Amino acid sequence: MATMLENIKVVLVNTSHTGNIGSAARAMKTMGLSQLVLVDPVSEPDGKSSALAAGAGDVLANAKRVDTLAEAVADCALVVGTSARSRTLPWPMLEPRECGVKMVQEGQHGPVALVFGRENNGLSNDELQQCHYHVCIPANPEYSSLNLAAAVQTLCYEVRMGYLGQETFPEPENEYPLSADLERFYVHLENTLSDAEFIQKNHPGVVMTKLRRLVNRARPEAQELNILRGILSSVDKLTNKD
Repeated sequence: MATMLENIKVVLVNTSHTGNIGSAARAMKTMGLSQLVLVDPVSEPDGKSSALAAGAGDVLANAKRVDTLAEAVADCALVVGTSARSRTLPWPMLEPRECGVKMVQEGQHGPVALVFGRENNGLSNDELQQCHYHVCIPANPEYSSLNLAAAVQTLCYEVRMGYLGQETFPEPENEYPLSADLERFYVHLENTLSDAEFIQKNHPGVVMTKLRRLVNRARPEAQELNILRGILSSVDKLTNKD
């Protein structure tokens, strides 16, 4: 069980306030989580971070720092991004309770990630498109502003509830591709569609965004993604003939 919880990453993207990093570490530890990843923080953790981490100094000290979200989630088969904003192009959504259960179920078989964005404007559209699902905390619509640490605490609590509510952990029926594998597929897909003149190479427009949403909604298994890559390779051979 401990290994499963250790597979659940909390990823903070471009955090502005160092105190929020410490508070997030504390929120994680109270719920049994320990894997904190910092993506391009505005400032590195400091004394304020340590003070607000309180008894979670170990989580803070062991936090991994990376430059991009893609690097943070490359080894994850499930990535869920937090979003408080309605989007012009809706993404597959999870309720917080569903999110907690899904993290627990899939975290027993490998790394998964729960991603939080910037304090002032959350995750960018490009970052949200790297997630399989989005999750939104159903706060008071008249005052729905949650600070970063409160959002981390709320969703880590749902993970904890999912963990405590699982009596058995069945073997997975499907093996899903890692985030890095999906990103390579999207690059391959865009190149193939460009060579076939379905999209303009320098102006893919919303087509690739909609295709990302389609694939995320379908969530192909690893073998299915390999089949799709094989189809693209066959098309490449035809479009690249002299």
